[in-house]
Amino acid sequence: MAKIVECIPNFSEGQNETVINGLVETAKSVPGATLLDHSSDASHNRSVFTLVGDEEAIQEVAFQLVKYAAEHIDMTKHTGEHPRMGATDVLPFVPIKDISVEETVELSKKVAERINKELAIPIFLYEDSATSKERKNLAKIRKGQFEGMPEKLKEEEWAPDYGERKIHPTAGVTAVGARMPLVAFNVNLDTDDLAIAKRIAKIVRGSSGGYKYCKAIGVMLEDRHVAQVSMNMVNYEKLPLYRVMETIRFEAKRYGVNIIGSEVIGLTPAKALIDCADYYLGIEDFDYHKQVLENHLLG
Repeated sequence: MAKIVECIPNFSEGQNETVINGLVETAKSVPGATLLDHSSDASHNRSVFTLVGDEEAIQEVAFQLVKYAAEHIDMTKHTGEHPRMGATDVLPFVPIKDISVEETVELSKKVAERINKELAIPIFLYEDSATSKERKNLAKIRKGQFEGMPEKLKEEEWAPDYGERKIHPTAGVTAVGARMPLVAFNVNLDTDDLAIAKRIAKIVRGSSGGYKYCKAIGVMLEDRHVAQVSMNMVNYEKLPLYRVMETIRFEAKRYGVNIIGSEVIGLTPAKALIDCADYYLGIEDFDYHKQVLENHLLG
């Protein structure tokens, strides 16, 4: 049985429909790889794709997408609310079926090496592929963003894992790694005060004393005049979405602000959402494995 791997590349383009459509066509061009979902955000100026495939197909489609992005996205002209350091900002691989984390790490390294060798884009390995503790956290790698990377790469501790100490002039730097599934979860507030979103993000963010498995920043959705707490939930089983949602609601009240909605970017494990339904409905003695119909249909 074929080993199945998921890949969720994040591209620094969420506005140019021609480039986004080109990425879609590239994602569909490799037999054995399937594009499950893609979403673009103009305010973040970012697109997130979700693909699955066997080992060979997922490596090939990942490389072709990075190649297309490098050829069509110019980071010297890019602006957006979301932190970024490259045309393909981050390229994570997730083990899905009949493949271990260790095997997925090796797969990520093969792709990283090829990207650097053929495209001259420097690569940092992160999460489970990281070569040091400091490089597990994507936020630490990306600190300084595209504009600060030329100087950062000169620092002794920030030599790329693959490539020279200089950025690709237009495609920047890319982070590649293996990780377990995460949920990209954003909460929108009924205020245009970005400072409030940033204060709340700091409260829930693990690195500043909040929840260990939450990474959060405050951003502004300019098209809606709405401040947002933008998060990556890196372990939805140990930190359910509803717990962070209610903390944000609680903290927002301090400023007379309410939650007006939330969003999940890309695909998410069903259990992350069902846990929320269980909490908000107050279902007694709920058993996710036995009482969810699809679990029996899909085996």
